[in-house]
Amino acid sequence: MSFVPLNPRPMLQSLVNDEVRIRLKWGQEYTGLLVSVDSYMNIQLSNAEEWIDGKSGGSLGQVLIRCNNVLWISASNKSKKEDVEMS
Repeated sequence: MSFVPLNPRPMLQSLVNDEVRIRLKWGQEYTGLLVSVDSYMNIQLSNAEEWIDGKSGGSLGQVLIRCNNVLWISASNKSKKEDVEMS
């Protein structure tokens, strides 16, 4: 079994203009419309809402999230789920 690195950039670009959920390394989550992703994978959200321990922390509006703070990103739209099971 060999390791094949996977580039996450095409997946992120496909989520532009969609609702996403982003979890940071420290447990906070943000939901909002993914406006853009730059070459470093920094993320811009609009209509962002902060979630801490499953409770809404309020609406934040425009947010820029630096790439090294992100633990994971997923599409909020359940019908667009394209993840596959790891084997």
